[in-house]
Amino acid sequence: MNYLPLTETDRQAMLCDIGVQCFEDLVRVIPSALRVKDLNLPGGTSELELARELAELSAQNQPPSRCLSFLGGGYYDHFIPSVIHHILSRSEFYTAYTPYQAEASQGTLQTVFEYQSMIAELTGMDVSNASNYDGASAAAEAVLLALRHTGRKKILCAQTLHPEYRQTIQTYCSGSHFKVVEIPYDSRGGLDKARLSAEIDSDTAGFIAGTPNFFGLAEDFSGIAQQLREAGALFILSVNPLSLGILKSPGEWGADIAVGEGQPLGIPMSYGGPGLGFFAVKRDLIRKIPGRLVGMTQDRNGKRCFALTLQAREQHIRREKAGSNICTNHALLALAASVYLSVMGREGLKKTAEYNVKSAVYLREHIRQIPGFEIVFGGTIFNEFVIRSTQKSSAEILKNLQNKNILGGLELARFYPELANCILVCATETKTKAELDRLVEALRSNQ
Repeated sequence: MNYLPLTETDRQAMLCDIGVQCFEDLVRVIPSALRVKDLNLPGGTSELELARELAELSAQNQPPSRCLSFLGGGYYDHFIPSVIHHILSRSEFYTAYTPYQAEASQGTLQTVFEYQSMIAELTGMDVSNASNYDGASAAAEAVLLALRHTGRKKILCAQTLHPEYRQTIQTYCSGSHFKVVEIPYDSRGGLDKARLSAEIDSDTAGFIAGTPNFFGLAEDFSGIAQQLREAGALFILSVNPLSLGILKSPGEWGADIAVGEGQPLGIPMSYGGPGLGFFAVKRDLIRKIPGRLVGMTQDRNGKRCFALTLQAREQHIRREKAGSNICTNHALLALAASVYLSVMGREGLKKTAEYNVKSAVYLREHIRQIPGFEIVFGGTIFNEFVIRSTQKSSAEILKNLQNKNILGGLELARFYPELANCILVCATETKTKAELDRLVEALRSNQ
């Protein structure tokens, strides 16, 4: 059934009340030089024809379910329990947006409170907000918090942080007096700690790094938090939340702020979004955290209830005092993460993380044995690692794999020109031994 909000009679009645004959009369005052001459829009089509055309367009996409995907680099192919879709499909959740009226939004507020509680526990931090747009915007918001909190102008950023996160941080800081200094990686693919130490000074507001880093390496950040603290700067860690099932949390590393992309927690890859930016801090930063916070309290009858609290959003306080003027929360996706963490539990999260490590390590060791390939960076990995082709270009390798219905990974030269013919390969818990062996054999036949 077509949705036609206005009939011709409705239109004429509206024009009559306005006092004009036609729509053109409303825009006649706009100079012709400013008007679009020809939109060149196609004619109308029926709902049946439109549905057929959209189906044909969507069929051109190739989701991981139709191929063997080893793509990573920020968005990952993980198992999603069916209960998540079931709960998210309930109308009281997918139609809810802004919970300003606490008395009418107790369900939404409670789910957000549960999400905050689990993210705080997962990251080892004291307080979590209600979420941000995605991991990149959460990282940028963390940088802004550090700059506001310290009153300084310089941010140090590890070059091994996700390249798109670094680009977002640069965008947020552009046009201002803030300065972003990138800390290079060493020959092992990890943070150049000597360079970091040299760059920390009285103007440094904070340092942000990723773990696992963009090359898939789980780094050792021992001593960095103390070094930054002595300089009056903040330590920000961007983490893969699933890796926290077995790796040290940001809190254990002494981080002041923990951010990241929540997509591994029960959210499909879709077309690279929407995502879920989680954001957690130590208690002394609670009044500077961007976005919404939900707290638990009691109503006048002594019953448990939930409400927005400690608001630092521009809608609630003076704009110049706001924690952020552009962030919001992805409540539905935060609910998905909450359901995922609840269903998996501590043991399930740990086992899933272990499966990721086992898959990636197995694949790395077998690719290492293929003539014409080498492992670029050794060290501890979670579910990604970097390989280099020594005989063919990475573009040719990936094209040949695609012809075999395999997405072999991500070309790193796109972000790191010095890593020509290098590919970032990812293996998660969704890959069977037979599928891992299929990639190994496909790479061997490529040479």
